[in-house]
Amino acid sequence: MRQTLDGNRRALAQLISLVESNPSSAAELTAELHARGGRAAIVGVTGAPGTGKSTLVNELCKSFRRDGCRVGVIAVDPSSPFSGGALLGDRIRMRDLAGDDGVFIRSMATRGNLGGLARATADAVRVLDAAGFEMVVIETVGVGQGELEIARRADTVLVVEAPGLGDEVQAMKAGILEIADILVVNKADREGADDTVRALRAMVNLGSPLAGDRTDAWRAPVLKTVAVKGTGVADVAESIARHRGYLERSGTGTTRRRLRAADELETILRDLLLERGMQRISRVELDTLVERVAAREIDPYAAACRLLGAPI
Repeated sequence: MRQTLDGNRRALAQLISLVESNPSSAAELTAELHARGGRAAIVGVTGAPGTGKSTLVNELCKSFRRDGCRVGVIAVDPSSPFSGGALLGDRIRMRDLAGDDGVFIRSMATRGNLGGLARATADAVRVLDAAGFEMVVIETVGVGQGELEIARRADTVLVVEAPGLGDEVQAMKAGILEIADILVVNKADREGADDTVRALRAMVNLGSPLAGDRTDAWRAPVLKTVAVKGTGVADVAESIARHRGYLERSGTGTTRRRLRAADELETILRDLLLERGMQRISRVELDTLVERVAAREIDPYAAACRLLGAPI
């Protein structure tokens, strides 16, 4: 632990591996890590696959480094439903950051967890925060409506779109635009980029009454970037800084931190209840009820209540 907090990168990697693979170890370490954290700005980057999220994160990290910030990156990749493995290839697009001691990149597999985030993401963020990284960037897998989970984990949420994908309306249906603090149209050198920007701005304006009559309410800017060339990335970094200022001035940052704490507490409580409940159930009893449910002799709710010894 001491080596991690003193900046030892190998110890940092080992500690994240420990909390990722061993929840009981994470619970033991959380007290010290939690007390030392709370200073990092957490930026979530989400959007459909193919929009260039990893390339944009790469360029944003370089911008943050020019400002003197130490940056931790958690790139979440989907796990295969067949092999259980994950490519963990986002760092291939972030090779420009290799050798920079002020940047730490960690790839994590979702391991079947819904919502675009690995279950251990919160613990990994806590480790990086306690280790003194001023910026922590979480890149989600890009899984559609499940991406809404990032809104409960990050201070600032970037939703990345790209022209030609035709998913602006789908994004609105999924509620993704509603979680965006900043909208980025990447690959803006492609045909149709201006149309995508206009569509997104119209949707932002359409949703603005939800903020009420407050003139100081944050309205998500729609920015154009060409991340492979670094074009427009400085504007995105500036918008992130402006949003951080807004969070503190308006008190919204305190509200978000409270909601994040409540969500994390509920997640841990749910996992502990499930784990301890399963420990009290015999494998034979569970298998018997599974067979009865499959044979339609009993419904799933009744079976679950029977396992818990609770009335239906």
